[in-house]
Formats: sequence, structure tokens, C-alpha cells
Amino acid sequence: MRFFLNGHPEEIDANPAARLLDVLRVNCGLTGTKEGCSVGVCGACTVLMDGQMISSCLTLAVLADGKDLRTVEGLAQPDGTLSPVQQAFIDYGGFQCGICTPGMVTAATALLEANPRPTEDDIKEWMMGNLCRCTGYYKIIASIQGAAARLRGEEAP
Repeated sequence: MRFFLNGHPEEIDANPAARLLDVLRVNCGLTGTKEGCSVGVCGACTVLMDGQMISSCLTLAVLADGKDLRTVEGLAQPDGTLSPVQQAFIDYGGFQCGICTPGMVTAATALLEANPRPTEDDIKEWMMGNLCRCTGYYKIIASIQGAAARLRGEEAP
């Protein structure tokens, strides 16, 4: 299989019937993407395929052939500094145990790429496929609002 992974061309020999989640974690060594529920409802395994959010635990690896994939590891800046979304999750306390965080950050990145000025209702609707059992969501919403402001060059709330 050939695909771009976090901006770099990859060619791997993997079972095309394997889950994309397993290929990313085992074959590619990228363990940031987490397995939460294994049935596509928690969002912990969210990655971007050609800019669209997908549940990698439900996606066959063969569907990634020829695609552009971005995982949480590919969200940082080229120099290694955290993206504004990643930094906002730290600054605003948008995570606790860390299991949902990669999927939350990836989904929030996709949201802000699609809508740089989301309302609180926009954020809630977009993120409803990403579950967190620790935070209660208020700090996640604040993290996304803060990241949105930073990306627009405004002072973050």
C-alpha cells in the first residue's frame, strides 16, 4: 500500500483487510491514535483521510491506498512545536487521562480548518462524535475556542 502519512510518502506491506488503526500503530509505529470503543462511536481513533475525519478502527487499511493521512503526530508544526490546537488543549486543560485527546485534537483541527469561526453550538455539534469520560467537555470547548482565536490572530479568551 502507498499513501502519504503526515506529509511523507509511505509504502508498506500490510494486510489490506487490516484495520487502518492497526496499520498506523503497528506497521507505521504511530501510537498516538488510540483505540477506545472498537465500534466507531467514541472518536479516540479519529484520523484525517484527505482532510475528512474518519474512524480508523472501522476503516479497512486498503481504503487508505493512494490517500493523504494525518494523525495526531502530524498536527505539530514542521519545527516540532505544537499546533495552536494542541497548545490550546494544554493551556485550557482540555484533557485529563489522554485516551480521547488525540481524537479530540484531530477532530478540533478538522473543525477549525472547515470553520475558523465556530460558535459554541458549532463546536458541540462537530465534536459530538468524540467522547470523553473525564473532563465534562467545558474545558474541551474552551480549548477549541481558544485555538480558534489564536488561529485568527486574535487574543484568546
